[in-house]
Amino acid sequence: MNVTDKEIKCCQPQIEGLLQRDSSESEVYAGVHDSLRITENNITNASESREGLLEEILDRNNLNNAFKKVKANKGSAGVDGMDFEKYEENLKDNLYKLWNRMSSGSYFPKAVKAVEIPKKNGGTRRLGIPTIDDTIAQMTAKLLVEPILEPLFHEGSYGYRPNKSAIDAIGMARQRCWKYDYVIDLDIKGLFDNIDHQLLMKAVRKHVKEQWILLYIGRWLKAPFQTEKGEIILRTAGTPQGGVISPILANLFMHYAFDLWMARNYSHIPFERYADDAVVHCRTEQEAKQLFADIDSRLKDCKLELHPMKTKIVYCQDKDRQKEYPNTEFDFLGYTFRKVLIKDRLGRLQMNFIASVSKKAEQTLKDKVKTLEIHKRTGSKIDMIAEVLNPILRGWMNYFGKFNRSAMKRTLDCVQRRLIKWAMCKYKNFRGHRRRAEEWLCQVRKREPNMFAHWAL
Repeated sequence: MNVTDKEIKCCQPQIEGLLQRDSSESEVYAGVHDSLRITENNITNASESREGLLEEILDRNNLNNAFKKVKANKGSAGVDGMDFEKYEENLKDNLYKLWNRMSSGSYFPKAVKAVEIPKKNGGTRRLGIPTIDDTIAQMTAKLLVEPILEPLFHEGSYGYRPNKSAIDAIGMARQRCWKYDYVIDLDIKGLFDNIDHQLLMKAVRKHVKEQWILLYIGRWLKAPFQTEKGEIILRTAGTPQGGVISPILANLFMHYAFDLWMARNYSHIPFERYADDAVVHCRTEQEAKQLFADIDSRLKDCKLELHPMKTKIVYCQDKDRQKEYPNTEFDFLGYTFRKVLIKDRLGRLQMNFIASVSKKAEQTLKDKVKTLEIHKRTGSKIDMIAEVLNPILRGWMNYFGKFNRSAMKRTLDCVQRRLIKWAMCKYKNFRGHRRRAEEWLCQVRKREPNMFAHWAL
């Protein structure tokens, strides 16, 4: 749908009124903390760019594209209980209503559904699930903002960025651990829950010139949580982990709070950061200790803090670096970096500091397979069991098979034992005869080596 100048002018009075009404929000941002070192000199008058933005928002094709991307992510229902199946029953009208509200400035997000999910190391993490309408609106804004912000980000930032991945971060950390003797393993405590709204909006306003988008981002940040019991929890900080626009906002905040600060003050020290986890490489213990203290002070200035239990200095111990040190291994994005006895190119066994699948990741897969209770599926044929297991195994193997592939064998052997148990429960002549079940599975594996994903290892 193409937007005419007449349609834009019709919306202009409403826009002006809304922006004046929300001027108090802008005044709050004027006196924010200086720690991000952002100046206001580059912010242009909103009226210069508002018309161009309106053309983009008023083009319903942008909402349609946003809807397709949101649906592809398979999001769940928010506080209104509307899922994609219900939403698509009246898709045209739903998108039209959202388009009309966004283009007139009368769009206000609903409360964010608070969902507590368990952490691997105990405790819970609160996810915020917006409604489908709000998710589409956020995606629309993200598609407009991302091309502006993405080129600014540091090369050491890997999280939630196009053409970058966790595997890229792990690979770079692996190479640098061979060159640098010490690592600062950083974990920021509750990043998504504790981002300061005023500092964040100051960063957003430096690069996003359109007051229209600033208005909506401010509303998304202030949208309260709503628990399953209907309790409303007001939010004064953070951007809900689960919102479409939250990752890029978090990346922008960390760009100024950490990445750019490192580039200005410690340009000779490389790092890899993925959201709230980072690995910083140092040559000496003294350098690592001093930088550790400086980073801690910097993040406190930005109203964040390091996790006291997860943040530490690590010595990259191997055959050439044999100094005794309290910490000689660390976890990063599901991998454990530590010394491992492996063969070198000449076939000799050597201690090397490499990345391998972590014990937590191994246990996660074991628990997931265990909950399937495949030994109880005695009415299923073996190819049906494969259909259940293979999606899980392939995803896990594709990720943890990138580095030190042989380390997966121990965990995948547990999966094989589950299959043996299933065969013993299914076939009467295998009950109490484990070896028979093993031999039968070996025969099946020879006939169809690709039936199960882990058989190809």
